[in-house]
Amino acid sequence: MHGNGRRGLGLMIRLALLAVGLGALLLIGLMLYVTVREKNVPAANPKDTQAMIVLGAQVRADGSLSVQLQWRLDKALEMYGVHPQPMVVCGSKGIDEPVAEARAMHDYLIANGVPESDILMDESSFNTRENLANARRLLPEEVSRVLIVTSDYHLPRALALAADTGFDASGVGSPIKAEYWLKNHFREGLAWVKYWLQGWGILS
Repeated sequence: MHGNGRRGLGLMIRLALLAVGLGALLLIGLMLYVTVREKNVPAANPKDTQAMIVLGAQVRADGSLSVQLQWRLDKALEMYGVHPQPMVVCGSKGIDEPVAEARAMHDYLIANGVPESDILMDESSFNTRENLANARRLLPEEVSRVLIVTSDYHLPRALALAADTGFDASGVGSPIKAEYWLKNHFREGLAWVKYWLQGWGILS
């Protein structure tokens, strides 16, 4: 290989390594951002809210709740015990789910003592933005102060989207399994990028 060719190849390799390094730093920065945001969510008092919005997670193929979804619902039940109020449960039926997440959540809450009259179901939303937009349509217009219940890493972005939807929102987070920490925070970092791009009008 001629000298110019070697230099050109070396430059390409260095640029590729630089791009990989910058990408890794960006992802680490995003995950750190998610972690800091979740650790600094203000404490919420369910007695100050008019309704609760519980965001869905996976329903297993056998119809049972994933651990993440059960922990969200258990946190919602804890908050309901402090201050009973209407609850909107959100989540559609994924291709690998036997029922809509909202339906499974509805059944779990009823089995644990929540009156059906206090549960509203959104069975058509596929993401957090749709969850909150549909919850806004289901709740009476005069309801503005809501308590968002979701997993801890997801809560800050859910609160940002709730504010965009017109809610005066506070929230409580449920824990996640330690072995899913990396995957969940990685995906949530990318979700924040999508949120910012949508806010800037770059994505619809």
